[in-house]
Amino acid sequence: MNHGNKQNLILAGFYLLAVILMGTFGFMLIDDFTFVNALYMTVITVSTVGFKEAQPLDDAGKLFTVFLIFSSLGVLAYFFTTLANSMFQTHMRFFYSGSNKKKGTKKMENHIIVVGYGRNGKQVVDELVTFGSRVVVIDEDHEVVVSNMDNPIRFIEGNATEDKVWLKADIETATSLITTLPNDADNLFVVLTARSLNPDLKIISRASSESTERKLRMAGVDSVVMPERVGGAHMATLVAQPDIVEFLEHLTIHSDDETQLMEIMCSDLPSDLINKPIREIGIRRLSGANIIGFKTATGDLIINPTPETKLIPNSKLFVLATKEQLRHMNEILSGKISQI
Repeated sequence: MNHGNKQNLILAGFYLLAVILMGTFGFMLIDDFTFVNALYMTVITVSTVGFKEAQPLDDAGKLFTVFLIFSSLGVLAYFFTTLANSMFQTHMRFFYSGSNKKKGTKKMENHIIVVGYGRNGKQVVDELVTFGSRVVVIDEDHEVVVSNMDNPIRFIEGNATEDKVWLKADIETATSLITTLPNDADNLFVVLTARSLNPDLKIISRASSESTERKLRMAGVDSVVMPERVGGAHMATLVAQPDIVEFLEHLTIHSDDETQLMEIMCSDLPSDLINKPIREIGIRRLSGANIIGFKTATGDLIINPTPETKLIPNSKLFVLATKEQLRHMNEILSGKISQI
């Protein structure tokens, strides 16, 4: 039973006890009932079982009984609803625990951990799933975790600042972490904990202020995203240059769209292409795909690289093409089609 359900059950029990005490002392004061008879009358009245009265009631006692019945109906409904909900949550947690153990029997590797499954976190997970990424979600909201029992994605309930939660998420074999918590301080603690457990982890964090952005980068975050800044810039561009926004939205990295923007690690190319200039590969001439960007091994970005740019190890190519052009390009790079 989680903390919230426990509090509600205690509160419901307190209300029920208050009604019983009120009825007991009411019968004792109004009709001079003994304590046992007054408690008996209160219980059979509140429970509406309809047993015989312990002793005759005068008019004042009858009116009090009517008041007690109506005042106890809501309290009883609240108590039993809370009790049933608590029992249901306990059973669901038991079944979820068994289901989650089945999901987690195999140690995960090269996966992405997402902390927080709010609006931003859910969108992140949905996007990652479309890319075919393996995802583990950490969220401390029990209802969120239980409602995703049937989700093929692995959900872990717990506080992301605790080492045991990270161990369940196999952080030592994860490649990336995305933390989307709404509170900047929480994101900072998550980053510090995760970085201490996996120094090689690529970390992306949400932030709401520039001061937090600086602190997150000092804590070891690789990239910081500020939703307000991104949203504001997007809305301003829609007014100033709407066609550019439409064009950029058309350049998507989703696999179900015709035009795709892809990144290719030069280290994944055949060895005979390494250290050769883009011109000699002839990607655009042979496939129609366009190399629109290049990232050097030191992290420098080059827009529209020249044909003399060499494909050095640990660098990246950014290619814009249709599905057919990408398929043709892959055949060229794998050597299935000879270069002319």
